[in-house]
Amino acid sequence: MYPRVILKGTLFKKSQQKRRTSPCNYKERYFVLNTQDLTYSERRPGKKPIQKGCIELCRIKCVEIVRSDVPIPCEFKYPFQVVYDSYYLYIFAPDNDSRLKWVRALKEETKHNSLSLTYHPDFWGDGRWRCCGQAEKLAPGCSEYYPTGTASKKPLPPTPETQPRLSSSEQKIVVALKNFSSVEETDIPLHKGEEYVVIDSSEPNWWTVRDKDGNVGMVPCMYITEKLLNNIEKYEWYNKDITRTEAEELLMNENKEGAFMVRDSRQAGVYTVSVFTKAPGSNGEKNPRVKHYKIRETMSEGIQFYLAEKYLFSTIPELINYHQYNAAGLITRLRHCVSRDTGNSPRTKEIASEKWEVDPEDLTFGEELGCGQFGVVLEGYWRGNKVAIKTVRKDSMSDEDFKEEAKIMMKLAHPKLVKLYGVCMQHSPICLIFEFLENGCLMDFLRAKKGSFKQEDLLGMCLDVSEAMAYLESSNFIHRDLAARNCLVSEKYEVKVSDFGMTRIVLDDLYISSEGSKFAMKWSPPEVINYTRFSSKSDVWSFGVLMWEVYSEGRLPYEYRSNSEVIASLNAGDRLLQPRLCPETVYQLMQWCWKEKPEDRPSFALLLHQLASLADL
Repeated sequence: MYPRVILKGTLFKKSQQKRRTSPCNYKERYFVLNTQDLTYSERRPGKKPIQKGCIELCRIKCVEIVRSDVPIPCEFKYPFQVVYDSYYLYIFAPDNDSRLKWVRALKEETKHNSLSLTYHPDFWGDGRWRCCGQAEKLAPGCSEYYPTGTASKKPLPPTPETQPRLSSSEQKIVVALKNFSSVEETDIPLHKGEEYVVIDSSEPNWWTVRDKDGNVGMVPCMYITEKLLNNIEKYEWYNKDITRTEAEELLMNENKEGAFMVRDSRQAGVYTVSVFTKAPGSNGEKNPRVKHYKIRETMSEGIQFYLAEKYLFSTIPELINYHQYNAAGLITRLRHCVSRDTGNSPRTKEIASEKWEVDPEDLTFGEELGCGQFGVVLEGYWRGNKVAIKTVRKDSMSDEDFKEEAKIMMKLAHPKLVKLYGVCMQHSPICLIFEFLENGCLMDFLRAKKGSFKQEDLLGMCLDVSEAMAYLESSNFIHRDLAARNCLVSEKYEVKVSDFGMTRIVLDDLYISSEGSKFAMKWSPPEVINYTRFSSKSDVWSFGVLMWEVYSEGRLPYEYRSNSEVIASLNAGDRLLQPRLCPETVYQLMQWCWKEKPEDRPSFALLLHQLASLADL
């Protein structure tokens, strides 16, 4: 009796990286799932298909969706994995509905197998697991595998009474993270950004919800998040926009066992708990030190949070409250919360509260630092604070245009943006007063320190810039001239983005004019060159070139080519070559930024997430 066919269709498969140096490619294959095995074949027009692989279902240990935001170079963008024997087969479906059908069918046919207890939710590539960083291909998985939709839950240690929630009868509200189309009759569609009431959350991967029209159905948990899940800004232990170094300094000064704070991680939307301890280290010595724990998420029962061990909580405040009474895997329990003293930097606060127009009597001009793209840059002082004073060439803009742009720029505030303190309109030439950064322009810094950078240094620079650009993107603000020359480096080697928005009002010889618009040719995408269409996605292209500058240690892109030669090269589909210091994973991100169509490029939020994942924070 022949086996019954369950599913069949065209999918893509990724080559299995059996060695670190194995090439990676994607092949279109015709897959057939029957009651005995999973086969895939190469279809040839007018010829008999050639079978390229066959996996007996009894050998399969795990079937699961791959949760990853890496750029996928093949046509189909929805990956899932089939783990059998000691191999990982990555398959790519054309849409999420198709992926879910294949995963559910394979899980149903293999549910009686000897299955894995854990699995890796992200890809294996370049000799490591992207999800957990382990360098062994056969390393145990880092997430629990639930093949049949049920989970064994690790019990929590005893916990003290916590403060009650707003109401014991309060309904749980979730928000859709992305659109979801119904696959089965029991499902309900999701619309990104809309709210839903949770009816049943007992299943680990699928919850029952009710939409605004009263329709009830099941949705995948990975597509929703609880409303106000991370509303932590009101808590004393949360310190917004504080760096790892600043946190360590504050906690060391506190010098109390269990002194702690929660701060922002480099990765957007992710938080870190920093805690001080005098507990003996691995060598037995009692060296005071600060330990850092990333607050991690799991999808075991919707989105839940945990620290060192999987003691799971639905909100971060609940997690912190628990660990104030139970160490539960931490070096010490969280005993004394520490907040940054807002009085530490009264001068900065004073500057920030000033009106945007600066009295020239309050300015002291120092030596020239260099010639910027729109005038001379001087060292100076404003009310005793060291600042950078940028002068703007006479008659390069109207006063009113400049005032309006400066007002907008002053409203933008982020740790990775160079702060504009104000403008001086009564002085000739017009002056802008900026935060002073000791190491100057990123391009010059890269060239001066060439040969001394480590991989983490270069990646950290790209991360800093991506943080600033993700903020500008979220503020609906376009930079228009993102490049290494327009970023500055602090004394602590922190990179900050400068000159955002200035290209709209300042003329410069670096820019080619087209219908009154200005842009730097070698950092610009085709839609800007051809149609002067600026957008956040044109900034993304420029960011790809900036990353190339960083990993080239300050080289000029298209160094020996004229503008017309660059245009011809881009129209032919050519892109900048991979720098010698650039890992393949980073170069893939650059290439993603340089997609021909703006809609095919990633957002800065996604780029930030990808770079933070590479940094393994």
